[in-house]
Amino acid sequence: MRIFEHDTIPMQELIRLKDIRKSYFIGGQVLLVLKGIDLLINKNEYVALMGPSGSGKSTLMNILGCLDSPTGGEYVLNGKDVSRMAGDDLAKVRNEEIGFVFQQFNLLPRLTALENVALPLIYSGVSKKEREERAHIMLDKVGLSDRTHHKPNELSGGQSQRVAIARALINNPSLILADEPTGNLDTKTSIEILQLFGQIHEQGNTVVLVTHEEDIARYTHRIVRIRDGMIETDHVNSNPIKEFAGAI
Repeated sequence: MRIFEHDTIPMQELIRLKDIRKSYFIGGQVLLVLKGIDLLINKNEYVALMGPSGSGKSTLMNILGCLDSPTGGEYVLNGKDVSRMAGDDLAKVRNEEIGFVFQQFNLLPRLTALENVALPLIYSGVSKKEREERAHIMLDKVGLSDRTHHKPNELSGGQSQRVAIARALINNPSLILADEPTGNLDTKTSIEILQLFGQIHEQGNTVVLVTHEEDIARYTHRIVRIRDGMIETDHVNSNPIKEFAGAI
């Protein structure tokens, strides 16, 4: 069973967005947030999704993560048209296809690091023994084999984010979606976490990192900028930061 690595097939499509629109009804008026997004992301890409506050970046991230559904358009994730899914079907896709990493870590305070990492496997019907074995492997991958029985209040911010990354990887998802993953970390720890994401990408994983910071985006290989609900630019980062000196 492969836990961390993915087979890398060059230019194999993972995400396809076609004319994605999203609107909300506020005070009897329609607020159009996304105005026709077309985007293709292939497997094993490392992409930064950037945009200022109010650009639609967060709304697009929620749609990519199947946390919300578009008002119109088509979203195909790993061969599945998720734009028309709802309820249990969408929840199943989230659990099986997407690993989330958030700025606030979102760890359950009463659970140990091991239990937090293993949590997604409960919903997949995996036995307790296998859950614990896989969680141990993941914590070792992110350099926390000595913190398995520590609870979140016993971990530093960087350690908590590594636990969150291990949890995101536990189901061997198609997509790692990271929302401002260094927002609550100091500079040194932020660099360590970004280097870890780089190593995850090097292992063949697809990573989409949502950020508003240019310094963070420089670690990725492609930068997509959102403004006023539309893609403003989409370009390859010709010189991503690759230095792993001092990384875990």
